[in-house]
Amino acid sequence: MTGWAWVALALYAVWLAAAFGIRTLIQRRRTGDSGFRGLSGTPGSAAWWAGVLFVAALLGAFAAPAATLAGMPVLVQDAPAVHGAGMAVAVLGIVGTLIAQRAMGASWRVGVDADERTALVSDGAFARVRNPIFTAMAVTGLGLTLMVPNILALAALAALVTAVELQVRVVEEPYLSAVHGPAYAAYAATAGRFLPGLGRQRAAGTDVHP
Repeated sequence: MTGWAWVALALYAVWLAAAFGIRTLIQRRRTGDSGFRGLSGTPGSAAWWAGVLFVAALLGAFAAPAATLAGMPVLVQDAPAVHGAGMAVAVLGIVGTLIAQRAMGASWRVGVDADERTALVSDGAFARVRNPIFTAMAVTGLGLTLMVPNILALAALAALVTAVELQVRVVEEPYLSAVHGPAYAAYAATAGRFLPGLGRQRAAGTDVHP
């Protein structure tokens, strides 16, 4: 099992370096801005919890394989097919994250500044899904969890999914609606929230399910 834990740590390091480190350098070089905006909302608010849980998920994704290396048991023993599938899913998620980040171009941000105005991206990876970066991140988290399925990995995945849901629903969607108005409403009516066709919005803001 320690072999899978080492591979999970390596993939996680690659993902962090590429999705945050290299992406930040590219963003700064092209725009003069790192793209980082930090936590939103006041302490204790849903927006604030979204940021806190996201940080917890990042820490947990590292702690899970590290704990397995230190002796923490996994919930699924001797299942190379499960762990191998997890590795494939994690790689898919990492690649998807980078593709979606590239599609955002100069509009890429980590966090939201309510006073900032960025272009609405609705093509490429965003043509059918409004939040492909978050979808790819969740896929990465699922893959890492399958590679080292211990309690910490499950907790990190749960924190990530909760953080993404909160960030999108209480921070980003209200912001985009306020900034882009009818253009965002039209886009949200055709593109799913995290998956194609799922979570599309009516003009009044209610979700549409096929």
